[in-house]
Amino acid sequence: MDFKSIIRSQEEDFEEKEERERLIPREPAETASAAIARPNILAIIGVRRSGKSVFARQLTKRFVSGRIDFDDERLMGTRTGDLDRILQALYELHGNLECVVLDEIQQVPGWELFASRLRNRMRVIVTGSNAHLLGGELASHLTGRYIDSVLFPFSFREYLACRQIPSSANPTTRERAGIVKALGEYMESGGFPEVRTVGKAIVPRIFGDIIQRDIVKRHNIRRSEALHAMARFLVENASTEITLKRLASTLDLRSQHTASKWMSYFRQAFLLFELERFSYKLRERHLAPRKVYCIDSGIVTSVSSGFSANVGRLMENIVAVELRRRCALEWGAEVYYWKDHQQNEVDFVQKRGRKVSGLVQVTYASDRKDLGNRELTSLLKASADLDCRDLKVLTWDLEGDERSGGRRLRFLPLWKWLLEPANKYPRLPSPR
Repeated sequence: MDFKSIIRSQEEDFEEKEERERLIPREPAETASAAIARPNILAIIGVRRSGKSVFARQLTKRFVSGRIDFDDERLMGTRTGDLDRILQALYELHGNLECVVLDEIQQVPGWELFASRLRNRMRVIVTGSNAHLLGGELASHLTGRYIDSVLFPFSFREYLACRQIPSSANPTTRERAGIVKALGEYMESGGFPEVRTVGKAIVPRIFGDIIQRDIVKRHNIRRSEALHAMARFLVENASTEITLKRLASTLDLRSQHTASKWMSYFRQAFLLFELERFSYKLRERHLAPRKVYCIDSGIVTSVSSGFSANVGRLMENIVAVELRRRCALEWGAEVYYWKDHQQNEVDFVQKRGRKVSGLVQVTYASDRKDLGNRELTSLLKASADLDCRDLKVLTWDLEGDERSGGRRLRFLPLWKWLLEPANKYPRLPSPR
């Protein structure tokens, strides 16, 4: 196999992509840059087509670096024994390498020992579209030798930067109108970088690739149509509670075990994630229904016919993703939802360490009279139950403060909350 020719071809394609697209700094850059400043492997993980390769390129521009993408049909069947030949080809092309990027390296069985050996003489970045990369495959061989960085599709902050839309803390009336308009477009089309250049038509293709290449092919799923149906069902029911029993019954699966296994595959591929119901008791968290969310609102509106009309649920999904993004940048940050026996519910519980640090309710409201009493009552009950006084209600365009029951409620437009800095509590790099 002519590895030099393949690497050259990939580099030419990548350079054309850089010239064609507007590249912006990604939000995990600060901690990721610190991670490769020392001899540890940096593992960049995240959903397919979220920009991991471009992110790795941005991190390595100050080094003499080489890259190879194993998600290439010409490299199918690459074995561990080929990796030294690939490294030699990179040396011949780039000279004295300081850094090497191994994209989608999980395609090669037994790659971990090669990467571990490589880290002793140069900086190593590996990328992968499956969380299992950081499971048994990596952790068993590289304990204490890697740092992970999760890359999501564009945040709203990154989306505005990519489109060169001003996003100051105190925008003018005209700037505010532009931001609100952009938020509607962001909710509809999502944050995959390629949407900016190709259009929203690429999103169903990305969804199909995630299912087929990251799940069906990887896990050798025979009932691929049933799995695809389950994925669509969960995306269509984003922002709602689900149980394995309901999934198995609704989709006529063979067992709850099948539903549980497939759900784990969706999580590993970063397509979907779940939030547990908050409780200080582990057993209660485990037994309660979970709420399911999709990694990108563009997938939700593309896959789910008519979902875009339910703006409230779409807003909630965007908030869930943003909270997960912020948790990925903060040590000790967690997020849940809350519900009591009277069915009072709060969309999000933010927890930092042992303390509940914030409660967030999401509603599609532009005026105070649009807010239901039940939403605010639930927020106040959760505040008392969890001893938390940071109470936010994220709205479409309502802003202000209100006191009720001795507690301060802060009403904040979604766009303004999304533009808050993501690294208020920075996550310090630490080898795993």
